Amino acid sequence: MKIGVIRFPGSNCDRDVYHAIELAGGEGEYVWWNKKDLSYLDAVIIPGGFSYGDYLRAGAIASITPVVDGIKSLVKEEKPVLGICNGAQILAEIGLVPGVFTVNENPKFNCEWVDLKVSTTRTPFTNNFKKNEIIKMPVAHAEGRYFNQDIDTLKSQDQIVLQFSNKNPNGSIEGITGVCDESGLVCAVMPHPERASEEILGSADGLNFFKGILNSL
Repeated sequence: MKIGVIRFPGSNCDRDVYHAIELAGGEGEYVWWNKKDLSYLDAVIIPGGFSYGDYLRAGAIASITPVVDGIKSLVKEEKPVLGICNGAQILAEIGLVPGVFTVNENPKFNCEWVDLKVSTTRTPFTNNFKKNEIIKMPVAHAEGRYFNQDIDTLKSQDQIVLQFSNKNPNGSIEGITGVCDESGLVCAVMPHPERASEEILGSADGLNFFKGILNSL
């Protein structure tokens, strides 16, 4: 089972994600921004970082690179796609998940550990958790505040994946910090599961995101 790790100029969590895939028992492969054919992959993860320096806005330049066509083709093939932090911003930018991730309510870079509620377990990435389970992972972003005008549809279609528990560090609407498409196969999360993949890091809760992908393949 081969999972592609997409690389853009400015990606900085790609090696962490690759390592987490290996810890979960999978095989990772780095994929550069200019590769269009991803059909041989079983799943794709778009890691965090600052693709193209986050010029214009986070994810804007990455959204027009050739690899995006390959990602969209994988979605049509019903293969799992996970976007983490900058990857989540890219998925929102290209319209594969609803809503937007915009500048934090307090417009500064925010890096801290947070408690999160798993709001749905129907995605490949959360199927190893229990619904409403509280997990611990870090966030690290300046443009992570989630907004969507149609929250009722998100709720009715079970598209809310993660919500902040106890406190809302960036002002996201209803504390939402992870969403999926209608199928549940495309997921965008702002917290970093790869940075919570081993107990030595402070939590191993995030490893279940990667084990979940493998369980679904």
